[in-house]
Amino acid sequence: LDAGCGTGRALPPLRAAVGPSGVVLGADLTPAMLEAAVGAGRHRDGQLLLADVAALPLRSRSLDAVFGAGLISHLPRPAENLRELARVVRPGGVLALFHPIGRAALAARQGRQITPEDLRAEPHLRPLLAGAGWRMTSYADEDARFLALAVRED
Repeated sequence: LDAGCGTGRALPPLRAAVGPSGVVLGADLTPAMLEAAVGAGRHRDGQLLLADVAALPLRSRSLDAVFGAGLISHLPRPAENLRELARVVRPGGVLALFHPIGRAALAARQGRQITPEDLRAEPHLRPLLAGAGWRMTSYADEDARFLALAVRED
């Protein structure tokens, strides 16, 4: 699942990762984003769902992985929303929280400072994920990328 898929830019590489027999879903709350994904032809790489990641129309434990590019900063209730993502992932499944630029580089680009409350800071993100049923296995916050990986606990 590409949670908060937007225009579906990640769907082609996700399709390549799961192969021809795998299933790729892209969920977004904004119809215009999904329309843009269709316009770009990305609907051929995954099924698009008009859905809120806070209440996914998916069976519990039905997915192997969730990918979220830029997702964490858009979650209105991060603890609850991450718990919902955990609900739809099987135990041992993976969550990848990604951004193509690290926290410091993004803040500098936007002309601001990183705040101590930033949810993506490892001391905040690790317990947030743990409380939602995930165990963080990897954390990278570099100029060129942000990537936090977690495994669904049982």
